[in-house]
Amino acid sequence: MERKDLDLIQSRLKEDNVLAVLFKEHLGYEKQLAKLDNKLFLTPEEEVLRKELQKKKLKGKDQIEEILKQYRSKEGNH
Repeated sequence: MERKDLDLIQSRLKEDNVLAVLFKEHLGYEKQLAKLDNKLFLTPEEEVLRKELQKKKLKGKDQIEEILKQYRSKEGNH
């Protein structure tokens, strides 16, 4: 994510529980994927898990982007 997106997320985490949960999940998926990516070899089960984590991470990122878009449009109207 871009720095400006991360700054906007950080500024809204305390007031937006949905955003906070999505962002926490996103970070968790990143950590799990990093662990898998650091392995030299993945079992077939780990390959499936990796693909599932990537899909979940992408879905969550899309949801985060929608929330950020709403915040940006509100800020632009003021």
